[in-house]
Amino acid sequence: MSSERARDEVWPRLDVAGGADTRKSLLLWTQIVGKTRLALSPMINHWWQVPLYVTARGLTTSKIPYGDVAFDVELDLLAHQLVIRTSEGGGDMMDLCDGPLNGFYREYLDRLARLGIDVHILPFAVETPEDIHFDREEVECRYDRDWATRFFRALLQAHRLLEEFRGEFIGKTSPVHFFWGAFDLAVTRFSGRTAPPHPGGFPHVADRVMREAYSHEVSSAGFWPGDDRNEAAFYAYAYPSPPGFAAAAVRPSSARYDSTLGEFLLPYAAVRAAADPRADVRAFLETTYAAAAELAHWNRAELERAAPGPGSVDGGSAIG
Repeated sequence: MSSERARDEVWPRLDVAGGADTRKSLLLWTQIVGKTRLALSPMINHWWQVPLYVTARGLTTSKIPYGDVAFDVELDLLAHQLVIRTSEGGGDMMDLCDGPLNGFYREYLDRLARLGIDVHILPFAVETPEDIHFDREEVECRYDRDWATRFFRALLQAHRLLEEFRGEFIGKTSPVHFFWGAFDLAVTRFSGRTAPPHPGGFPHVADRVMREAYSHEVSSAGFWPGDDRNEAAFYAYAYPSPPGFAAAAVRPSSARYDSTLGEFLLPYAAVRAAADPRADVRAFLETTYAAAAELAHWNRAELERAAPGPGSVDGGSAIG
């Protein structure tokens, strides 16, 4: 196998045909699935009861309570199916394919109902500039299987590195989770201090939602597959952004601060082209966090540690 082909297997190109349409379809479908979890799960700080999680095959809600039983929903991006499983042994599935958005929405709710799950969600998209209603829009969803699998492979690599990064922090930190509103994979570190009220202003999102999400001072990083105007990238930001953060020196050299988005970006294309993609992403995560923590005067000595490697004597194998 050539080195270029090997790189494409691990860090696949995302700027290929079918990407823009498939990305939009997945954004809308994950919002429908994610809102199911939101509707049925108890509140957790910063809305941590709503994201999806990367699995060995795609994205899952994880377990959702429903009365005395439970169920989960997974978008399998290898078999290209939406799969529903219940704790009583039931299940159903539907193909991920081209079709109208309102048809996907109705079929999804119908399949839940056949399993005895009655859920009511607010049927409109959030964090999108367009006003999109799942139940009545004549939006035609397009789904390219090749791009969906490429996206999943990229998510796997991003998740692996964000998990490593998360393990080096002993203060409060979020899981590595996929927020279906912004359609990004993220991990967030907390200083332990409260933050000023977030100004809000996100499309189709109540300001109170953003204030709960950013109630405490954070340094956040993640991976985003881009949109119609921006390329796929790793990102990092702080809230509130400390003075001097935008001018901080970060690595690698391909990273830059985007004043429009208010965050540092490391283009995914630059990661793919790097001699050591893992090293570049790790440098980006570590230096952007260090800039936020130093400039905001976090108590780093009490919040950080060096994480032991997987299976090391100091790690999991010493416990189990």
